[in-house]
Amino acid sequence: MIRLAVLFGLVGLAVATGVILYSGFDEVMVALDQAGWGIVWTSLYHIVPLLLCVVGWRALFPGNKRPSLAFFLYLLWLRAAVNNLMPVARIGGEVVAIRVMIKHGIRKTTAVASTVVELTTSVIAVFLFCVVGVSMFTWHVGDRQLSWKLLTGLLLTVPALLAMVSVQRAGFFGLLSKIFNLMFRNTWKKFATNTAQLDRAVYTSYRRYNRVIICSFWQLMSWVSGTFETWLALYFLGHKIPFTQAFMLEALIQASTSAAFIVPGALGVQEASIVLFGHLLGLAPEIAAALAVIRRCRDILLYIPGLIVWQIQEGRWFMKKNAF
Repeated sequence: MIRLAVLFGLVGLAVATGVILYSGFDEVMVALDQAGWGIVWTSLYHIVPLLLCVVGWRALFPGNKRPSLAFFLYLLWLRAAVNNLMPVARIGGEVVAIRVMIKHGIRKTTAVASTVVELTTSVIAVFLFCVVGVSMFTWHVGDRQLSWKLLTGLLLTVPALLAMVSVQRAGFFGLLSKIFNLMFRNTWKKFATNTAQLDRAVYTSYRRYNRVIICSFWQLMSWVSGTFETWLALYFLGHKIPFTQAFMLEALIQASTSAAFIVPGALGVQEASIVLFGHLLGLAPEIAAALAVIRRCRDILLYIPGLIVWQIQEGRWFMKKNAF
């Protein structure tokens, strides 16, 4: 899986490079030069969607004494860094977040259940966000053939979403354990934990309807707030667009990158989708390509430090474990 992800990442890098060259390298550089410090401010604004997301995640924790928002923001920072920059099919970050929570004294069942339910609500929230944005886009461009393709692609994900929730409620970890037992037998038993407890914790989390609704609301607000990041980047590029168009473009970008989850950071897919859909919304190729570069700059400025901190943290835990 990792080798395949690396291969897709290399192909994506080639596609991203081709998109920038196609859009005009010199023109893209001129646009980025005009943006200047706006690239940094746009990148820093990304903290706002992250903060809204952690408000929802924190709401899933049982009891009144929950870890601070700063701690959850730290968790999401590490998680997003791993998912966006590592060849882990966008699930390795969740494993890292759970490990950090456990290391900080949070019960394993609570850490796993909250992360699983938060991830599920996030997937549903981005689906709703994309449906609204794509619907607005289809009305805006008036291309029925393209519109039906986009809407059909989104609707095809509905069974997968329903299956994901149903399997979790029915006992995802128990099912996973049975599969691994068949594959690895005694080897798996050495590493398996009480999967029934994990399944009960997930089920109990879903039973707290009010908290799940609160989490879902803040997840949706997180995705919506990302629209302003797109608008802000285009503003600094000297291309102001209505907020509704920024909403459409952000939704289309998220729909495209979500479908390419196996590609590290949706490399190439994000760039191609921004140029394609940006063109349909009236963006010049060099402006759209510059917008794609700014989003990559955000990943570099925010998430590479996250990977460094994660590695330092793992190194300390390793040294402590092996200390005499």
